[in-house]
Amino acid sequence: MQYEDFSSIFARAALRHGGEENLEAKLAQPLTDKELYQLGDDRWLAAFSQKIFQSGINWQVVRNKWPGFEDIFFAFDIEKMLLMSDEMWEAKAKDPRIIRNYGKVMTIRENALMISDCQVQQTSFANFIAQWPVHDITGLWRYLKQHGKRLGGNTGPYTLRAMGKDTFLLTKDVEGYLRHNEIITTGRDTQSALSAAQQAFNHWHEQSGMPYCAISQCIALSVN
Repeated sequence: MQYEDFSSIFARAALRHGGEENLEAKLAQPLTDKELYQLGDDRWLAAFSQKIFQSGINWQVVRNKWPGFEDIFFAFDIEKMLLMSDEMWEAKAKDPRIIRNYGKVMTIRENALMISDCQVQQTSFANFIAQWPVHDITGLWRYLKQHGKRLGGNTGPYTLRAMGKDTFLLTKDVEGYLRHNEIITTGRDTQSALSAAQQAFNHWHEQSGMPYCAISQCIALSVN
């Protein structure tokens, strides 16, 4: 597979967005492994839950309601989530301080179970995330989809990015670029497509030394 040289992608993005200095100011920087390790597992559960509730709903509505979520769900304390009875979950799903969607509310419990399972094997879920190699970030996407609830598609990857884990994103612009250059030719979430995208980003990472999140942004900005 012949990939476009990343310097060409970067130059095109810089040309479209006010020069290299302006472009670099827009690029995200991931947290270090040490910084990721220091995040509380409750914050991971909160982040997953917020992204799930934002799916199909105006994001600002969810943000406005979020203090109610933090209060009702005990600041997403993992142990407290697992101790609640079915009756408590049903009651909380009807509380007017949150967005009353029973299906999405129950993902909080399911994802708390996923995090708890990781805690048994690791010192924390945050450590599990921090140690996952970025050269196989799509493997982490797949793990979240298989072991979590409603974390497939863009939900898991967007949460990882929001929390500071280095990851590229298959946004409409990035996917369009990869398809135009015949790097991916099958369905977006197929194993072959994810593997091909990962290989391409690994190549550009080795070529440029830039984090995957910044490479992803440069591709998007080079075509949009």
